[in-house]
Amino acid sequence: MDRCGWAGPDQIYLDYHDTEWGVPERDSRALWEKLVLDGFQAGLSWITILKKRENFRAAFEGFAPEVIASWGEAEVARLLENPGIIRHRGKIEATISNARAYLEIEDFSGFCWSYVGDAPIRNRWTTLAEVPTATPLSTQLSKDLKAAGFRFCGPTIVYAWMQACGLVNDHLVTCPRHAACAAMA
Repeated sequence: MDRCGWAGPDQIYLDYHDTEWGVPERDSRALWEKLVLDGFQAGLSWITILKKRENFRAAFEGFAPEVIASWGEAEVARLLENPGIIRHRGKIEATISNARAYLEIEDFSGFCWSYVGDAPIRNRWTTLAEVPTATPLSTQLSKDLKAAGFRFCGPTIVYAWMQACGLVNDHLVTCPRHAACAAMA
């Protein structure tokens, strides 16, 4: 398989590329979880987040926004002591405030997918060098998320999240997942 060049060599990375990255995600809660994880990834490698993802899910109650939105300093202190996650106060506090912002949006999936006309943008990159790290669309979506109360969602984070959630199909055209993800749209 001629995968996208960023995938590998760890099996967890290959599995993520081959089964999850770029697959159109329509579930609001799953979209929110992935946005939170992309925020935690800022300044780190994605493999770090993948290896800790189950720890994050346990520490953040399965990413239940209804639960997280009620958290305060006691939960922040507990999470700062958890070696299984990224212990960054700003990112933890952002997750709590992002849960509150998420709950204010009636249909998070509909909100997100409206930016791409309810269908994935299908790019046709042939090399990794062509793939942008942010776009005018991710910049606008980032701005609108921030206006809604979200944090740790700059244009680069938002674009990575859009790629991961299949709002944008950025698998290289030589990668078998490009056509597979396009077929799921």
